[in-house]
Amino acid sequence: MNAVKIAALVLIVVGVLGLVYGGFSYTKETHEAKLGPIELTVKDKETVNIPVWAGVGAIAIGGVLLLLGGRKS
Repeated sequence: MNAVKIAALVLIVVGVLGLVYGGFSYTKETHEAKLGPIELTVKDKETVNIPVWAGVGAIAIGGVLLLLGGRKS
């Protein structure tokens, strides 16, 4: 497999995952304080939504690359 086909497959998989899950969340530490023996940490949960058009676009671009990537002019 060449690099174009691998990139196409990765785009298709990422697009499908984006459509299935619709987004992902992660935890970010925003503040930290140490007051003697006491340590305080504030963690915020951030959510990133993946638009439907981005998932469909990734699948479409991956499909085009997969079909046209192997051809030699």
